[in-house]
Amino acid sequence: MDYFLTEEQIMIRDLARKIAQEKILPVRAELDEREEFPWPIIQCLAEADLFGVYLPEEYGGCGGGCFELCLAVEELSRVCGGVAVSYAASALGAFPILLFGNAQQKERYLPEIAQGKKLAAFALTEANAGSDAGGIQTTARLEGDEYVLNGTKQWITNGGEAHIYTVIAMTDRSKGSRGASAFIVEKGTPGFSFGKKEKKMGIRSSATRELVFTDCRIPKENLLAKEGMGFMVAMKTLDNSRPGIGAQAVGIAQGALDEALDYARERVQFGKPISSFQAIQHMMADMATQIEAARALTYAAARYIDSGAKDVSKVSAMAKVFASDVAMNVTTQAVQILGGYGYMREYPVEKMMRDAKITQIYEGTNQIQRNVIALSLIKERAQKR
Repeated sequence: MDYFLTEEQIMIRDLARKIAQEKILPVRAELDEREEFPWPIIQCLAEADLFGVYLPEEYGGCGGGCFELCLAVEELSRVCGGVAVSYAASALGAFPILLFGNAQQKERYLPEIAQGKKLAAFALTEANAGSDAGGIQTTARLEGDEYVLNGTKQWITNGGEAHIYTVIAMTDRSKGSRGASAFIVEKGTPGFSFGKKEKKMGIRSSATRELVFTDCRIPKENLLAKEGMGFMVAMKTLDNSRPGIGAQAVGIAQGALDEALDYARERVQFGKPISSFQAIQHMMADMATQIEAARALTYAAARYIDSGAKDVSKVSAMAKVFASDVAMNVTTQAVQILGGYGYMREYPVEKMMRDAKITQIYEGTNQIQRNVIALSLIKERAQKR
């Protein structure tokens, strides 16, 4: 379908596609097997100015938004979800600064993120605080001109590789989720260390680590917004970033369909290509239809966010939940079309199936997304009565 992209948006899409085909495709299997963070590709993306597509020009960005970010993420994910999330997670870490940072914080951190000189990461999840953000145990105590952080964060994408971390910690536990605050913590700060790199089912080339804070002292100027606004910072950040997960899912699904189509045209059984069998044709038709629907919803959600709309939680959740469910279904069907070959690492669809699964889990499980959607519907209906 024609989504009426501007010349600049077409350039972003085509540039990301070119890098994916020329730089990522030849090494994706090796990166996955070795679980190696793709620093050379990160550098290539930085040189292409793709890290700034969603950031304002005044901070060295291209002046785009969520939609432009989605275009880049989709094309990278079409080849490798692991590399794509390493790129996208830096935006996730930067969104809190972009949305809630003061002028000094934005001027200090966003230009280097836009240039790809420094990666960012977002730290909300803990061992006992995933879907229930109110269960955060990490604390931040104000002592004079410094906050002292203690606690751990779990499963942080870009953990250990990123230079700038947005961390949600409790400044007043008695207030529950309203006692959470958001902070900027730089890699190398005394008292800030990392756990082991996690071994994952999919997106293996991305880095996932535990963050450990032991009497970690940061300037009080590193507080984002105000004390007690951490939960709002986190939720607004996720509202803006979830279409990016939708785009990742769409890209993975499209890559799997591409592989299935090529295989079906070449694989001969009973004297003819399996693409001539109606059973296979119907599978591919459903896959393509689902992908296009997911793409349309994801793009619409991203554009809605970029329009400046205030209440975007519902449509953002819809894009994430629908696209990720599509990705899981399409990659499973792609493996089925390839049969025994699809189950082998020699072919990329088994990796795509592994990569697709996490899109249903991170940045809020799909079960939580359905809660968000349903509660929004109930609220909207009540306001109309």
